Amino acid sequence: MAEFVDRVVLHVKAGDGGNGCASIHREKFKPLGGPDGGNGGRGGDVILEVDPNTSTLLDYHHRPHRKAANGKQGMGANRDGANGDDVVLTVPNGTVVKDAKTGEVLIDLVGTGTRYVVAQGGPGGLGNAALASTRRKAPGFALLGEDGDALDVVLELKTVADVALVGFPNAGKSSLIAALSAARPKIADYPFTTLVPNLGVVTAGETVFTVADVPGLIPGASQGKGLGHEFLRHVERCSTIVQVLDCATLEPGRDPLSDYDIIEAELAAYGELGDRPRLVVLNKVDVPEARELADMVRPMLEEKGLRVFEISAASHEGLRPLSFAMAEMVAAARAAKPVEEPTRLVIRPKQYGDVGFTVRRVDDNTFQVTGERPERWIRQTDFSNDEAVGYLADRLERLGIEKALSEAGAKAGAEVVIGPMEGGYLFDWRPSLDAVAVQGPRGSDDRLWLTETVGDERSAQDQE
Repeated sequence: MAEFVDRVVLHVKAGDGGNGCASIHREKFKPLGGPDGGNGGRGGDVILEVDPNTSTLLDYHHRPHRKAANGKQGMGANRDGANGDDVVLTVPNGTVVKDAKTGEVLIDLVGTGTRYVVAQGGPGGLGNAALASTRRKAPGFALLGEDGDALDVVLELKTVADVALVGFPNAGKSSLIAALSAARPKIADYPFTTLVPNLGVVTAGETVFTVADVPGLIPGASQGKGLGHEFLRHVERCSTIVQVLDCATLEPGRDPLSDYDIIEAELAAYGELGDRPRLVVLNKVDVPEARELADMVRPMLEEKGLRVFEISAASHEGLRPLSFAMAEMVAAARAAKPVEEPTRLVIRPKQYGDVGFTVRRVDDNTFQVTGERPERWIRQTDFSNDEAVGYLADRLERLGIEKALSEAGAKAGAEVVIGPMEGGYLFDWRPSLDAVAVQGPRGSDDRLWLTETVGDERSAQDQE
């Protein structure tokens, strides 16, 4: 069973808003009590929060579907429905959230306590008390709650560490992090024993920093060979790169200089890593042949402007000067880093203020209306209630949709789709005094007829 997961697809669904309530106040000796239906509750949000005690995405690998609670329906006596409970999902520091369909980066979650509303709950519907007006003193209908957001997101973990140890498989990176810190990674005498990043905390003088043991890289890693992309993304956040070279390898065609060039080429090909300060470690000098080779190649590496350290992770030789050199580079990187802003709750507010709409002629007898307001009003309407449908017709007429359809060439009997062509609502349109047939979702056979007119002539109730 997997113990470390750094990429998952998460299916999130925010809670739906509760429906409003249509209720009339009834009390002895008060025959005209008036409407008292409460509003529906808001649906719960799905929130991602950075938690320092979470280090993997394993829980979401096993349970990728997460849903917040729906809002409760409004009640009589002006009682609003309860809001749905939010669902807070904890993620490790350094988690990148992407849209699963487009690949767009939605948020980069760095910093303990940072929160992001990944799916926003639907608003609750208004009760008939909130819909009452001088024209509709006692509405016999309420608005429906709206659906909460539903989407798929990709969570990718990029390890947050100060120093990244990179190198070929079996170069001794795991042994080095075990010698420098209290981390105890798996160590064995065969390549690819490290399949997930290991983190260790190192103290050098007054500087405390973290070191990431990144799984071994091979030629072609920048193109994804050998899980290269999964490994290299854990290097992106590190301020310092330490390349560990194996001076005791017995593989034909390999030596520290060629290993260095190959790893540098892979880091450059991956991108965004060329400006990181470097250190080079010549490891396994406890082996006599390896020490001779290290003494030979060290001047060649120093000619490239590199700081080179000869060490043995097994005998701990040379580790103290190496740790202080890493601490010096980390301290310099921290001093150059701008001051971080305090973490805030990150949300994506929905825009409900757009009053515009578009009328498009699809063919000779079909027109499409799109726009935030008319589409939202459609979702709020209970088409089983004739009065609610009449209220919708009045709202669409006041918005100017009837006039726009006439200007676009719509005639009596034309089909008007509000919303997307697939899944929108289909209307048989009649201008001014004629009735309007409403057919619900496009493709449905259920058709409802407006009992009120769309134009200037309205029902007796509207004229009150």
